[in-house]
Amino acid sequence: MAAAPQWSYERAWGEEDEEGEQDDAQPRWTSLRDSLIFLIDCSASMFKEDGEEGSAFHHCIKCVHSAIRNKIISNDRDLVGVVFFATDKHKNPSDFKHVYIFQDLDVPGAQMILELEEIFEEDGVERFEEEFGHGTNFSLSEVLWNCSNMFSTCTQKLGHKRLLLFTNNDDPHAGNVNLQRQAKTKAKDLEELGINTELLHMNKPGGEPFDITKFYQDIIVIPEDEDVSCLPDPAAKFEELLERVRFKEHKKRTLARVPLSLGEGLEFGVGIYTQVRETYKGKKVKLDARTNQEVRTITKTVDSETGKFLMPSDVKKVQTWGGRDIAFENDEIVEMKVFDKPGLVLMGFKPRTSLKPYFHIRPAQFLYPDESVISGSTRLFSALLQRCLARDVVPICRYIPRKNSPPKFVALLPQKEEFDDNNMQATAAGFHVVFLPFADDLRKLNFEDTPRAKQDQVDKAKEIVNKLKFKYDPMSFENPVIQQHYRNLEALALDRDAPEEVFDFTQPDKERIDRRAGQLVEEFKDIVFPEGYTPGAKPKRKTAAAAAAEQVTEVDIKRMAHAGTLGKLTVPVLKDFCKQAGIKAAGSKKQDVIDAIAEHFQVE
Repeated sequence: MAAAPQWSYERAWGEEDEEGEQDDAQPRWTSLRDSLIFLIDCSASMFKEDGEEGSAFHHCIKCVHSAIRNKIISNDRDLVGVVFFATDKHKNPSDFKHVYIFQDLDVPGAQMILELEEIFEEDGVERFEEEFGHGTNFSLSEVLWNCSNMFSTCTQKLGHKRLLLFTNNDDPHAGNVNLQRQAKTKAKDLEELGINTELLHMNKPGGEPFDITKFYQDIIVIPEDEDVSCLPDPAAKFEELLERVRFKEHKKRTLARVPLSLGEGLEFGVGIYTQVRETYKGKKVKLDARTNQEVRTITKTVDSETGKFLMPSDVKKVQTWGGRDIAFENDEIVEMKVFDKPGLVLMGFKPRTSLKPYFHIRPAQFLYPDESVISGSTRLFSALLQRCLARDVVPICRYIPRKNSPPKFVALLPQKEEFDDNNMQATAAGFHVVFLPFADDLRKLNFEDTPRAKQDQVDKAKEIVNKLKFKYDPMSFENPVIQQHYRNLEALALDRDAPEEVFDFTQPDKERIDRRAGQLVEEFKDIVFPEGYTPGAKPKRKTAAAAAAEQVTEVDIKRMAHAGTLGKLTVPVLKDFCKQAGIKAAGSKKQDVIDAIAEHFQVE
């Protein structure tokens, strides 16, 4: 299964972009690591085959395998662990029964990948049952306790700590009130410790619906922007489960938390999120040629005259103005960059139609209420969103993401919340932050007048467009260059004979295009291109006679006929004029052609 970088974190937060400038509002902290434990139910019901779809356990292992491969690409500093529960065997420091730590918290690597691949091989399930077995008398409280210990005993500094729990059993402690109470108590303890437990539930064997209200609504952590009724339906297929794993795999992080001011004394808190950012290959690492150890690059500033190393305090920045070099102190430069306090300030409202596609200057960000900035922000944010949607308008705001950032104008494009067929959130409720150009950014282009297409040509082109329409989704197209790069790295790391094949979806499907619109394309070519035209062929060089014929007009021929100077023209030029004017000569000699032209212009 191919790793897909587009579902991952940006590799480096706050890095410099291609122009050498730091992206606005990028977090500067990189010391804390995300930690994620995949908690997989191994009870017998998880191993029941469901036709060609396979077992739920098989789907879980494939999802974990894909997620770890993705982690290696996106952020190999994060820690990942895999824990099985409801097994017959056990392996954990606390000696809890039916809890098996398959892979302890560690940075993802080749060994993790290979161990998981052994499970979903042809005889992997049988070997799993022999090595681990199935159990029923487990305690979910002990399972959660074990995961908490894994986080607490980790020597690394951890940021976000999360559990992804895979199961198709909606009531694991049915009839045992004591075990239910212990599990709910332990889940609350984990929440107080900052450990988020999220449920990835699947269809029960036989198609019986998974009822989250029986037990798990008191176990999982419901995000502030969701409630139990809005949780997605149980995953029925592997693709659905994989999509949810990728959605839950990473913690949502704000680029900035700022106030949005609607007027004097009226403001609410919002968080800014990045939705789209170009994915690059991993950074190159410089190694010592002798020891193969990573080397560190140190940059020093040297006086060009004395060769002395300079300290930062010895360096000043200069701007040339009017022939003079004007020096600035560092604190003066910082002060000049400060325009106002960070935040969004409402300037007014414009119709949604006034937002033109050519205003795009960079990817939009996303705005969502943040109660940590100002209490009660969600209610005011929701009211603004609903009124903007109802009136089809966009707020225009001045946006300063950080203290030393220049102001920008942005349009807040409203978006309502939508769900797919599986009750999975397709689009979130909020505003897209569309960056607007200044007058200095706009360019006026002057194009030469070109021939206009005829109406029948336009109609035929419309038919072709209608036949070749398709629903575009960027999630369906992976970057083939990046995919090939990481497939090659995987093949080396996992000691494979050859990298997995990468299918380039950016190539057009010629067979489908010919099948749907081949006849229309041929008809379009017939009415647009002249007879004998060959696409891609180089135009023939014009002969001297043809070039001369283009320069001689009918007026010139008539004048020369009356002056008796037609003999100065070449035979091809004279014959070409006769052909255009419909003149028939008595013979093929030059004098015969001249006489025919003279008779045409009634020259005596």
